[in-house]
Amino acid sequence: MGFARLRRLPFLKGQEAGLVGVIVVLSVAFSFVNPNFLTTDNLRNVLVAVAVVGIMSIGQCFVIIAREIDLSVGSVMGLSGLCGAWLMAAGLNPWIAVALAIGVGAAAGFVNGLIVVLFRVNSFIATLGMLSVARGLTQVISGGLPIMVDPQVMFLGQGSFLDIPVQVLIFIGLVIVGQFVLKRSVIGQRIVAVGDNDEAARLSGIPIASTRIAVFVVSGALAAIAGIVYTAQVSVAEAQAGTGLELDVIAAVVIGGASLSGGRGSILGAMLGAYLLGALRNAFILLELSPFLQQMSVGLVIVLAAIFDQVRQGSFRNAGIMQSFVGIFRSRSR
Repeated sequence: MGFARLRRLPFLKGQEAGLVGVIVVLSVAFSFVNPNFLTTDNLRNVLVAVAVVGIMSIGQCFVIIAREIDLSVGSVMGLSGLCGAWLMAAGLNPWIAVALAIGVGAAAGFVNGLIVVLFRVNSFIATLGMLSVARGLTQVISGGLPIMVDPQVMFLGQGSFLDIPVQVLIFIGLVIVGQFVLKRSVIGQRIVAVGDNDEAARLSGIPIASTRIAVFVVSGALAAIAGIVYTAQVSVAEAQAGTGLELDVIAAVVIGGASLSGGRGSILGAMLGAYLLGALRNAFILLELSPFLQQMSVGLVIVLAAIFDQVRQGSFRNAGIMQSFVGIFRSRSR
């Protein structure tokens, strides 16, 4: 199926269709380099590896569309998973512990939202502080020691249904719900309006403060779900779980077409962005590239996606950068 045909699919917009095309082209290219890349088992491994980052990218997508950012998702993921395991180890019913762990993530997001809205602290700074607080709490609660997960919840990370891993089903289910909320619900329209032009949204009667708090709560809750899934996957909760994952989450959302200037993005795009990153990492492992080169490649992909976003919006012209280049070129040509 060509790119033009992909764009005609009703659920794929321009950038999403482009991402599908890039994924197909890269997959074919990697399969020539390593025939194991396109095997069923390897594609299953990619999906399993993508699920945790993908779940967090859904919440981050809402935050970025509202013209904010959440740097605390990796630490909140680790804290929530650890709290769930700690409560299970203390004898609490495992499913009540899971619900409370999700509540911990939502509470962390609520605090982020309050700091941003009430005290007008930049979300970059507010969530950077939460990143450190949550990481410190994991050390305090665990004492630096791993905590085993109750076997009853391990199927969330290790089970399968119709030969599809449960964590992949959870991820896809959350993508469907998130896409519906963003595109079809009132709260989704409010998030886009606040991110596009908060003054116009205020004049339209949209509650800006509660909308911004809501996106942080959703981001925290989804980070907690990712934490539960990851903890169930590895059977143990550790204080360092989720370290550095915020970079991958933000990269997935930006690659998926969300604008860092707010007002634009899609959950489906974030899912495709997460899959593209996961496929790249998997290919690098099969090609036996250094982990340092893998990390560097993620950083380069983020920068390229951000530059593409700025070019798409014409920000170069607004900032006068292009005029400066044109002026330098003209002065040298005289």
